[in-house]
Amino acid sequence: MSATHGELANRPQPDKVVQDIADYVHSYKIDSELAYETARLCLIDTVGCGLEGLRFPACTKLLGPVVEGTVVPNGTKVFGTNYQLDPIRGAFNIGTIIRWLDFNDCFLAAEWGHPSDNLGAILAVADYLTRTGKPFTVHDLLEGMIKAHEIQGGLALLNSFNRVGLDHVVLVKVASTAVVSKMLGLSRDQTIDAVSQAFVDGQSLRTYRHAPNTGPRKSWAAGDACSRAVNLALLVQKGEKGLPSVLTAKTWGFYDVLFKGKQFEFQMPFGSYIMENVLFKISFPAEFHAQTAVEAAIILHERLKAMGKSADDIKSVRIRTQEAAVRIIDKQGPLDNFADRDHAINYMVAYPLIFGELTSESYTDESAADPRIDALRAKIYCVEEQRFSVDYHDPEKRSIGNALLVELNDGTVLDEVEIEYPVGHKRRRSEGTPLLMNKFQRHISHHFDIEQQKRILNTVSDAKSFAQMPVDKFTELFIKQ
Repeated sequence: MSATHGELANRPQPDKVVQDIADYVHSYKIDSELAYETARLCLIDTVGCGLEGLRFPACTKLLGPVVEGTVVPNGTKVFGTNYQLDPIRGAFNIGTIIRWLDFNDCFLAAEWGHPSDNLGAILAVADYLTRTGKPFTVHDLLEGMIKAHEIQGGLALLNSFNRVGLDHVVLVKVASTAVVSKMLGLSRDQTIDAVSQAFVDGQSLRTYRHAPNTGPRKSWAAGDACSRAVNLALLVQKGEKGLPSVLTAKTWGFYDVLFKGKQFEFQMPFGSYIMENVLFKISFPAEFHAQTAVEAAIILHERLKAMGKSADDIKSVRIRTQEAAVRIIDKQGPLDNFADRDHAINYMVAYPLIFGELTSESYTDESAADPRIDALRAKIYCVEEQRFSVDYHDPEKRSIGNALLVELNDGTVLDEVEIEYPVGHKRRRSEGTPLLMNKFQRHISHHFDIEQQKRILNTVSDAKSFAQMPVDKFTELFIKQ
């Protein structure tokens, strides 16, 4: 009989990555005017996109309290609705509304994702706390957004969660947990505990984003991550302990179980880089890797019209694109639903080549029933352009290039249209900002009368007074009078 040695029970110091996140949230001062101004635009755009999502029954049927009719005194108000909910359920509602149409900000790196998803948790908690007597202003909201963007994006720069099959909403959960912990008054050590709980929590698989299983869960996955983040922070507030070596524990830690033993790498320390370089979806409700492809397709649609031709005259379409686009949105064969179509580059190119536009309604079953779309999709193919893949990861460029080459049935080859930076890119910010505000005005116009629209636009346009506005008053701007 031989002696065995059990596991050591000594609790180690918390993992450095988790400590760094907590230290950033509690101690780092944001002094970038560019970050705050970009965050203001991000807040405006995110709320507008959420309001647009409310126009779709598939979204609204998921909203509200768990038990119908429940109203929580001093609870979170869900903009665009009459719901007043506990902050956990409020975070799910707001997060789901925000992400439903995939039409607001994005950040692309080794991992991609939508840092504005964190607003589901941040706004729910800030609104709830303000209604219970703890003052939170829009400026506080913007600071929380900048820090959540930075945590999510900083983890995404060099670490590919999708390559191990995990969905990027793990980063929403981690970032939101960190930021709302601070908002709730947790200490630095409690924030470490809460973030460790977010890492040990069950992580979503990317199955619902990829053929043949693409489905609407991808539109509420971020809402789920936000609600879990708020729940975990509240549990720690009540005394729940953390897991100090949640990442590095041999055999049982995140790295060994879910990251093939590899540790996280970081390109730069946490600051305000992500918010300053975030990408806005301004022109099209399309998965971001295809934004420039859609812009090119609309240009080509106009060229065909000028020639007296149409999409019926197309023999083939070659898309030169980034490696990431080839891997996640290059789909062949039947597309089953809205979520399938808005993540298929050949659909997102075929539609504007035929119709000269791409809107939220372009992905519905009714729109997709036009037989010309699948006929043209079959003629579209992707090839990786290495230069686009390299520039996609370059921190000075962060381009999202696409180039379309169209050949017609009569042998004519149109000049290739290449676009490296979409309208929502930092390099096109001055061009994009007025368009973003037009987009916001369009989104609020579907919900509010002219007087309320004016009140909203006047409020969000005055950056200085807007920043000092209490969060509950901001939320109530978007409740129907």
